Amino acid sequence: MSNVLEGIRVLDFGRYIAGPFCASLLSDMGAEVIRIEKVQGSEDRFLSPVSDTGDGALFMQMGRNKLGMTLNPMKPEGREIVKKLVASADVVVANLPPDTLHAMGLDYDSLTAIKPDIILTMISAFGTGGPYSNRVGFDGLGQAMSGAMYMSGTPEQPVKSYAPFIDFGTASLSAVGTMAALLERQKTGQGQVVEASLFNTALTMMNGTLIEQAMIERNRSATLNRSQTSGPADTFRTRDGWVLIQSVGGPLFARWVELMSEPEWLDDPRFKDDITRGDNGELISERLARWCAERSSSEVLAAMEAARIPAGPVMSPQQVLDDPHVAARGMLKQLEYPGAAKAAPVMTTPFSLSATPTAVKHRAPLLGEHTDQIMQELGYSQADIDQLRSIRVI
Repeated sequence: MSNVLEGIRVLDFGRYIAGPFCASLLSDMGAEVIRIEKVQGSEDRFLSPVSDTGDGALFMQMGRNKLGMTLNPMKPEGREIVKKLVASADVVVANLPPDTLHAMGLDYDSLTAIKPDIILTMISAFGTGGPYSNRVGFDGLGQAMSGAMYMSGTPEQPVKSYAPFIDFGTASLSAVGTMAALLERQKTGQGQVVEASLFNTALTMMNGTLIEQAMIERNRSATLNRSQTSGPADTFRTRDGWVLIQSVGGPLFARWVELMSEPEWLDDPRFKDDITRGDNGELISERLARWCAERSSSEVLAAMEAARIPAGPVMSPQQVLDDPHVAARGMLKQLEYPGAAKAAPVMTTPFSLSATPTAVKHRAPLLGEHTDQIMQELGYSQADIDQLRSIRVI
C-alpha cells in the first residue's frame, strides 16, 4: 500500500517542535525526511534526557521516521552541501527567524536559485512584515501575547499551559499548508513559500474571545478551570482525586439537573441558556462540587456516564501510560533506542487515512547516524566525507 507523500524529500532544519513536528507529520505520510542538526547536536536533541548519550524525550517523538545528518551550513563547505541537498529536495522546513534563514542560505531566493520549484515552509515566532518579525520566541510567548495566558489561571496568577499547544498547533497548520503547496505544485509545477508563526496560531485559537471583546467588550478575566460560556463545566475534587465535567447545551444541562434532583433549576432565568449558565457558573460549580466531594472518582464518572454527561479523570502521566483505552487503540508505539533502558512510547500519527495509511515506522536517529549515507548519495567520496568531518563541517 503506497503512502500519500511517497517520493517526496523533505529537509528538516527545524528546532524543538513547530518545525520538526511539521516534518514528522510529513514523514508519517511517507515523505523521506532528513533531520539536519548542528555538528555537536542541536539543543532540542537533549531536552529531558532519557538515554545514556543524553538524547531526550522530545527528540524521540520529533525524530521518528527521519534520517539524521549533522551539518554546519555557516561554513563555505557546508553551504555547498546545502545546495546539493536542496537540489535533491522538494520541501525545506525551517522554524528560524528570517535573518537566520538568509545567513544559512535557506531564504526563498537562495533556494529557488538552486531548485526553482522548491517549497519553503517557514515558521517563526511572529511572522514577517511587522515590528516583531525578527524576535525569537517559544510557545509560551504565543500563549502570553494572545490572551490565552491571561484567560487561564486566576486574575491574580496567569497560568501557562504545560502542554505546548501553540507549537503543536503551528506544526499541524504548517503541515496542512505544505500539503496544499505540494498539491499546487503538482498542478502548476510551481513552488512557493508556506509561512506560519506561533503568534498566528495563538491568535487563531483565541479568535472567538477576541471577537467577543471587540464587538461587545465583555472584559473577561480568568476563572481557573470553570467555563465562562456554559455549565456545569469545571474541575471537581472527589474523595480520592479530581475529575473534569463539561456540559454544553440545554439537553446536557437538563440531564445534569435531573441527576442533581434539582428540577427548579430548569425554570431559573439565571440558567436559561449556555451564556447565562456561564455567567452564573460559580453557583453551578458550587452545587456540583458538594455532590462530587461525597463520592469517589469512579462513582462520579459512572454517574456522569449513565447520564451521558461528558466527564473524565484528571490523570497523571503514569496513569495515561496505563490507560486501557490508550492500549486498546495502540496509540503509543514502543520504539527501542540505543543506550536507553526502556523503549520510548511514541504517539502514533494523530489522524488516520483508510486507503493510504500513515505510519510511525522507526525510531529517531542517533546524532549524525545517516550523514555518511546521505553524503554518498550526494556524490561525496569517503575521503571527502572524512575530510569534511575533520574540519567540523559535518
